[in-house]
Amino acid sequence: MKPARRADLTLIAACFLWGVSFVIVKDALMQSTPLAFLAMRFALATAAFAPFAGLGGGFSRAELGAGALLALLLGVGFIAQTVGLVYTTPSRSAFIVGVSSVLAPPIAMITLKERPRAMVIVALVLAAFGIWLLTNPDAGGLNRGDAVTLITAVSFGGQIVAVAALSSRHSVIRLLWLQMAGAAVLAAVGAPLFESVRVTWTAGLIGAVLFTALGATVLALFLQLRAQSQMSSSRAAVIFCSETLFAALTSWIVLGEKLTLTQWIGGALIIVGMVAVEWRRAPV
Repeated sequence: MKPARRADLTLIAACFLWGVSFVIVKDALMQSTPLAFLAMRFALATAAFAPFAGLGGGFSRAELGAGALLALLLGVGFIAQTVGLVYTTPSRSAFIVGVSSVLAPPIAMITLKERPRAMVIVALVLAAFGIWLLTNPDAGGLNRGDAVTLITAVSFGGQIVAVAALSSRHSVIRLLWLQMAGAAVLAAVGAPLFESVRVTWTAGLIGAVLFTALGATVLALFLQLRAQSQMSSSRAAVIFCSETLFAALTSWIVLGEKLTLTQWIGGALIIVGMVAVEWRRAPV
Protein backbone atom coordinates (compact mmCIF):
# COMPACT_ATOMS: atom_id res chain seq x y z
CA MET A 1 0.00 0.00 0.00
CA LYS A 2 1.30 3.47 -0.89
CA PRO A 3 2.30 5.66 2.10
CA ALA A 4 -0.27 8.34 1.15
CA ARG A 5 -3.11 5.82 1.04
CA ARG A 6 -1.96 4.26 4.32
CA ALA A 7 -1.94 7.72 5.95
CA ASP A 8 -5.48 8.38 4.68
CA LEU A 9 -6.77 5.11 6.14
CA THR A 10 -4.94 5.75 9.41
CA LEU A 11 -6.59 9.14 9.87
CA ILE A 12 -9.99 7.73 8.85
CA ALA A 13 -9.57 5.11 11.59
CA ALA A 14 -8.95 7.88 14.13
CA CYS A 15 -12.04 9.74 12.91
CA PHE A 16 -14.07 6.54 13.22
CA LEU A 17 -13.03 6.19 16.88
CA TRP A 18 -13.95 9.82 17.57
CA GLY A 19 -17.26 9.58 15.70
CA VAL A 20 -18.39 6.40 17.45
CA SER A 21 -17.49 7.90 20.83
CA PHE A 22 -20.35 10.45 20.62
CA VAL A 23 -22.91 7.66 20.91
CA ILE A 24 -20.90 5.78 23.53
CA VAL A 25 -20.61 8.87 25.74
CA LYS A 26 -24.32 9.65 25.28
CA ASP A 27 -25.15 6.20 26.65
CA ALA A 28 -22.58 6.41 29.45
CA LEU A 29 -24.17 9.61 30.76
CA MET A 30 -27.12 7.49 31.88
CA GLN A 31 -24.81 5.97 34.51
CA SER A 32 -22.52 8.91 35.31
CA THR A 33 -22.61 12.66 35.61
CA PRO A 34 -20.59 14.43 32.87
CA LEU A 35 -17.60 15.75 34.84
CA ALA A 36 -17.19 12.53 36.79
CA PHE A 37 -17.09 10.59 33.52
CA LEU A 38 -14.51 12.94 32.02
CA ALA A 39 -12.34 12.74 35.13
CA MET A 40 -12.24 8.94 34.82
CA ARG A 41 -11.68 9.06 31.06
CA PHE A 42 -8.74 11.47 31.14
CA ALA A 43 -7.18 10.02 34.29
CA LEU A 44 -6.98 6.61 32.60
CA ALA A 45 -5.78 8.17 29.33
CA THR A 46 -3.07 10.12 31.18
CA ALA A 47 -1.79 6.97 32.89
CA ALA A 48 -1.87 4.95 29.65
CA PHE A 49 -0.10 7.66 27.64
CA ALA A 50 2.62 8.35 30.23
CA PRO A 51 5.09 5.62 29.06
CA PHE A 52 5.14 7.17 25.56
CA ALA A 53 5.33 10.84 26.56
CA GLY A 54 9.05 11.09 27.32
CA LEU A 55 8.53 12.43 30.82
CA GLY A 56 12.14 11.98 31.95
CA GLY A 57 13.84 15.17 33.06
CA GLY A 58 10.69 16.98 34.08
CA PHE A 59 9.08 20.01 32.44
CA SER A 60 10.36 23.52 31.91
CA ARG A 61 8.30 26.50 33.04
CA ALA A 62 7.52 27.30 29.39
CA GLU A 63 6.29 23.74 28.77
CA LEU A 64 4.07 23.85 31.83
CA GLY A 65 2.61 27.18 30.75
CA ALA A 66 1.90 25.88 27.26
CA GLY A 67 0.45 22.67 28.69
CA ALA A 68 -1.79 24.60 31.09
CA LEU A 69 -3.23 26.71 28.27
CA LEU A 70 -3.88 23.68 26.07
CA ALA A 71 -5.34 21.72 28.98
CA LEU A 72 -7.74 24.58 29.77
CA LEU A 73 -8.94 24.75 26.16
CA LEU A 74 -9.20 20.97 25.83
CA GLY A 75 -10.84 20.55 29.24
CA VAL A 76 -13.45 23.28 28.73
CA GLY A 77 -14.16 21.92 25.25
CA PHE A 78 -14.76 18.37 26.42
CA ILE A 79 -16.74 19.48 29.46
CA ALA A 80 -19.09 21.54 27.27
CA GLN A 81 -19.35 18.73 24.71
CA THR A 82 -20.15 16.10 27.35
CA VAL A 83 -22.63 18.29 29.23
CA GLY A 84 -24.22 19.21 25.89
CA LEU A 85 -24.72 15.53 25.06
CA VAL A 86 -27.04 15.25 28.05
CA TYR A 87 -29.51 17.52 26.24
CA THR A 88 -28.84 17.03 22.52
CA THR A 89 -28.28 14.14 20.13
CA PRO A 90 -24.91 12.71 19.03
CA SER A 91 -25.42 13.79 15.41
CA ARG A 92 -26.23 17.40 16.23
CA SER A 93 -23.36 17.50 18.72
CA ALA A 94 -20.86 16.12 16.18
CA PHE A 95 -21.86 18.58 13.45
CA ILE A 96 -21.61 21.55 15.83
CA VAL A 97 -18.24 20.41 17.23
CA GLY A 98 -17.01 20.20 13.64
CA VAL A 99 -17.40 23.97 13.35
CA SER A 100 -14.21 24.30 15.44
CA SER A 101 -12.05 23.97 12.33
CA VAL A 102 -14.00 26.84 10.71
CA LEU A 103 -13.56 29.03 13.80
CA ALA A 104 -9.81 28.44 14.07
CA PRO A 105 -8.78 31.03 11.41
CA PRO A 106 -10.85 33.90 12.92
CA ILE A 107 -9.45 33.05 16.35
CA ALA A 108 -5.93 33.11 14.88
CA MET A 109 -6.75 36.49 13.33
CA ILE A 110 -7.76 37.89 16.72
CA THR A 111 -5.04 36.33 18.86
CA LEU A 112 -2.09 36.07 16.46
CA LYS A 113 -2.99 38.94 14.10
CA GLU A 114 -3.05 36.59 11.12
CA ARG A 115 -4.60 38.08 8.02
CA PRO A 116 -7.86 36.29 7.12
CA ARG A 117 -8.46 34.86 3.65
CA ALA A 118 -11.64 35.44 1.68
CA MET A 119 -12.41 31.72 1.83
CA VAL A 120 -12.54 31.94 5.64
CA ILE A 121 -15.47 34.37 5.42
CA VAL A 122 -17.24 32.07 2.98
CA ALA A 123 -16.64 29.09 5.29
CA LEU A 124 -18.02 30.97 8.31
CA VAL A 125 -21.17 31.95 6.45
CA LEU A 126 -21.70 28.37 5.26
CA ALA A 127 -21.15 26.96 8.75
CA ALA A 128 -23.44 29.52 10.40
CA PHE A 129 -26.21 28.82 7.89
CA GLY A 130 -25.62 25.09 8.36
CA ILE A 131 -26.06 25.38 12.13
CA TRP A 132 -29.29 27.33 11.62
CA LEU A 133 -30.66 24.62 9.33
CA LEU A 134 -29.49 21.87 11.69
CA THR A 135 -31.24 23.50 14.67
CA ASN A 136 -34.07 25.46 13.00
CA PRO A 137 -37.52 25.62 14.67
CA ASP A 138 -38.88 22.83 12.46
CA ALA A 139 -36.16 20.58 13.89
CA GLY A 140 -36.87 21.64 17.49
CA GLY A 141 -34.83 24.84 17.55
CA LEU A 142 -31.50 25.55 19.22
CA ASN A 143 -31.82 23.47 22.38
CA ARG A 144 -29.81 23.76 25.58
CA GLY A 145 -27.38 21.06 24.52
CA ASP A 146 -26.73 22.70 21.14
CA ALA A 147 -25.96 26.04 22.82
CA VAL A 148 -23.55 24.45 25.30
CA THR A 149 -21.87 22.52 22.49
CA LEU A 150 -21.15 25.80 20.69
CA ILE A 151 -18.76 26.53 23.58
CA THR A 152 -16.92 23.36 22.56
CA ALA A 153 -16.58 24.58 18.98
CA VAL A 154 -15.02 27.87 20.15
CA SER A 155 -12.76 26.15 22.69
CA PHE A 156 -11.55 23.50 20.25
CA GLY A 157 -11.02 26.20 17.61
CA GLY A 158 -8.75 27.99 20.09
CA GLN A 159 -6.98 24.73 20.86
CA ILE A 160 -6.24 24.17 17.16
CA VAL A 161 -4.63 27.61 16.97
CA ALA A 162 -2.71 27.14 20.21
CA VAL A 163 -1.34 23.73 19.18
CA ALA A 164 -0.14 25.17 15.86
CA ALA A 165 1.58 28.06 17.63
CA LEU A 166 3.14 26.04 20.46
CA SER A 167 4.07 22.74 18.78
CA SER A 168 7.06 24.37 17.04
CA ARG A 169 8.53 25.29 20.42
CA HIS A 170 7.84 22.14 22.44
CA SER A 171 7.49 18.39 22.02
CA VAL A 172 4.01 17.61 20.67
CA ILE A 173 3.92 14.29 22.56
CA ARG A 174 4.72 15.95 25.88
CA LEU A 175 2.15 18.66 25.23
CA LEU A 176 -0.46 16.00 24.52
CA TRP A 177 0.25 14.35 27.84
CA LEU A 178 0.04 17.68 29.68
CA GLN A 179 -3.30 18.37 27.98
CA MET A 180 -4.75 15.05 29.11
CA ALA A 181 -3.40 15.40 32.63
CA GLY A 182 -4.72 18.96 32.92
CA ALA A 183 -8.13 17.99 31.57
CA ALA A 184 -8.31 15.16 34.13
CA VAL A 185 -7.52 17.56 36.98
CA LEU A 186 -10.00 20.16 35.68
CA ALA A 187 -12.81 17.61 35.51
CA ALA A 188 -11.94 16.05 38.86
CA VAL A 189 -11.91 19.42 40.63
CA GLY A 190 -15.04 20.64 38.86
CA ALA A 191 -17.14 17.52 39.46
CA PRO A 192 -17.88 18.06 43.18
CA LEU A 193 -18.22 21.82 42.67
CA PHE A 194 -20.65 21.92 39.76
CA GLU A 195 -22.62 18.67 39.83
CA SER A 196 -24.10 16.14 42.22
CA VAL A 197 -21.60 13.42 41.43
CA ARG A 198 -23.24 10.16 40.45
CA VAL A 199 -21.47 7.05 39.18
CA THR A 200 -23.34 3.77 38.79
CA TRP A 201 -20.81 1.09 37.95
CA THR A 202 -22.12 -1.08 35.15
CA ALA A 203 -20.42 -3.07 32.41
CA GLY A 204 -21.56 -0.41 29.94
CA LEU A 205 -19.98 2.44 31.91
CA ILE A 206 -16.71 0.57 32.39
CA GLY A 207 -16.62 -0.21 28.69
CA ALA A 208 -17.32 3.43 27.82
CA VAL A 209 -14.49 4.67 30.05
CA LEU A 210 -12.08 2.13 28.58
CA PHE A 211 -13.08 2.87 24.98
CA THR A 212 -13.00 6.66 25.25
CA ALA A 213 -9.75 6.71 27.25
CA LEU A 214 -7.74 4.08 25.40
CA GLY A 215 -9.47 4.10 21.99
CA ALA A 216 -10.87 7.58 21.35
CA THR A 217 -8.07 9.39 23.21
CA VAL A 218 -4.74 7.53 23.34
CA LEU A 219 -5.02 5.35 20.21
CA ALA A 220 -6.82 7.99 18.14
CA LEU A 221 -4.19 10.63 18.99
CA PHE A 222 -1.40 8.23 18.02
CA LEU A 223 -3.13 7.51 14.71
CA GLN A 224 -3.69 11.22 14.09
CA LEU A 225 -0.05 12.13 14.75
CA ARG A 226 1.22 9.34 12.53
CA ALA A 227 -1.14 10.17 9.69
CA GLN A 228 -0.69 13.94 9.73
CA SER A 229 3.08 13.62 9.55
CA GLN A 230 2.56 12.32 5.99
CA MET A 231 -0.11 14.67 4.63
CA SER A 232 -0.97 18.33 4.22
CA SER A 233 -3.36 20.18 6.51
CA SER A 234 -5.87 20.62 3.67
CA ARG A 235 -5.97 16.89 2.98
CA ALA A 236 -6.35 16.18 6.71
CA ALA A 237 -9.19 18.73 6.96
CA VAL A 238 -11.17 16.88 4.31
CA ILE A 239 -10.70 13.55 6.11
CA PHE A 240 -11.61 15.06 9.50
CA CYS A 241 -15.11 15.65 8.10
CA SER A 242 -15.69 11.90 8.25
CA GLU A 243 -15.88 12.12 12.06
CA THR A 244 -19.28 13.82 11.92
CA LEU A 245 -20.52 11.32 9.36
CA PHE A 246 -19.41 8.38 11.52
CA ALA A 247 -21.19 9.97 14.50
CA ALA A 248 -24.42 10.46 12.55
CA LEU A 249 -24.30 6.95 11.09
CA THR A 250 -23.61 5.35 14.48
CA SER A 251 -26.40 7.35 16.12
CA TRP A 252 -28.81 6.25 13.40
CA ILE A 253 -27.84 2.56 13.73
CA VAL A 254 -27.57 2.36 17.53
CA LEU A 255 -30.04 4.98 18.79
CA GLY A 256 -32.40 5.16 15.85
CA GLU A 257 -31.80 8.92 15.54
CA LYS A 258 -33.20 10.37 12.33
CA LEU A 259 -32.35 13.72 10.80
CA THR A 260 -34.73 15.57 8.50
CA LEU A 261 -33.66 16.53 4.98
CA THR A 262 -33.24 20.12 6.19
CA GLN A 263 -30.94 18.95 8.99
CA TRP A 264 -28.86 16.84 6.59
CA ILE A 265 -28.47 19.89 4.35
CA GLY A 266 -27.37 21.91 7.38
CA GLY A 267 -24.85 19.25 8.33
CA ALA A 268 -23.57 19.12 4.76
CA LEU A 269 -23.05 22.89 4.73
CA ILE A 270 -21.04 22.66 7.95
CA ILE A 271 -18.84 20.01 6.35
CA VAL A 272 -18.41 22.13 3.20
CA GLY A 273 -17.35 25.01 5.44
CA MET A 274 -14.84 22.76 7.20
CA VAL A 275 -13.31 21.80 3.85
CA ALA A 276 -13.42 25.33 2.43
CA VAL A 277 -11.57 26.89 5.35
CA GLU A 278 -8.52 24.72 4.64
CA TRP A 279 -8.80 24.62 0.85
CA ARG A 280 -5.54 25.62 -0.84
CA ARG A 281 -3.97 26.48 2.49
CA ALA A 282 -1.36 23.82 1.78
CA PRO A 283 -0.66 21.63 -1.24
CA VAL A 284 -2.63 18.38 -1.22
